[in-house]
Amino acid sequence: MPTSFFSAPGKFHRGNLHTHSTNSDGVLSPEEVCRRYQAEGYDFISLTDHFVGLYDYPISDTTAFHNGTFTTILGAELHTGAMENGNIWHIVAAGLPLDFAAPDAPNFRTVNGSETGAALARRARNAGAFVAIAHPHWSGMTEADARTIDAAHSVEIYNHGCIVDNDRGEGFLTLEQLLRERRKLNLIATDDAHFNTPDFFGGWVMVKATENTPEALVNALKVGEYYSSTGPEIKNIRFDDDGIWVDCSAAVTIIVQGEGTSMATLHGESITSASLSLERLVNSPWIRVTVIDRAGKRAWSNPIWIEG
Repeated sequence: MPTSFFSAPGKFHRGNLHTHSTNSDGVLSPEEVCRRYQAEGYDFISLTDHFVGLYDYPISDTTAFHNGTFTTILGAELHTGAMENGNIWHIVAAGLPLDFAAPDAPNFRTVNGSETGAALARRARNAGAFVAIAHPHWSGMTEADARTIDAAHSVEIYNHGCIVDNDRGEGFLTLEQLLRERRKLNLIATDDAHFNTPDFFGGWVMVKATENTPEALVNALKVGEYYSSTGPEIKNIRFDDDGIWVDCSAAVTIIVQGEGTSMATLHGESITSASLSLERLVNSPWIRVTVIDRAGKRAWSNPIWIEG
């Protein structure tokens, strides 16, 4: 296990990996979506319009909106098959080629005999995409459903649109059920912005890469060189003989979670660097860090595997 994280070369780039436009069910054009995210200080987005026949299976080509400080990753929200509750699968894929083959998904209703969610996720990963299981709480996803997806890089643990519109935007339970099975998955926070409600600029990833290019960003996402946030910054996570150090923007709470109920928690005022003992997490195969600021905003590290 390395003694320090976020040590890869480069700098952090802020981005949203789940966004919609008028190419599917969003209310703003792709150009305006990109303009607004750049105006709000984002370095990149992935425009992930719904990949169904109703919208002519769009993979929105946003390369014309790249400039010296802003880039985009081609992607889509993929749909197919049926989960246990009968609803169609939602899988976010960032880094798809424009010629990615469409499944049999004419609309948001399931089609008997169509490609499974697992197979579609596998095809997306094999095509070079960073793949995430989307909004499992909102979808009503069961543990058995989630277990079938063996090609995902991450689970969407915060979906701002689902939080705003129906308070079902979290996915930690799904993530930790899979971590318990030693699935080495990471996590992402996103907007799922459609711009028809206040579903924007609420959740993002901070990706450490040497360049703000689609290739560098996708590569960094795949290897977990990022954290997720709704506000705070995580500047470093490092280990020494006494435990774990967390360097962050001003926080009132830092939590180190492990498998089951294992945890270490520190409360304080304007914490920017702190050490927490791992004594209570010694038997956990992984840990992850949560930073909470005075406004209740949170930042989350990816799971850090203590065992091999």
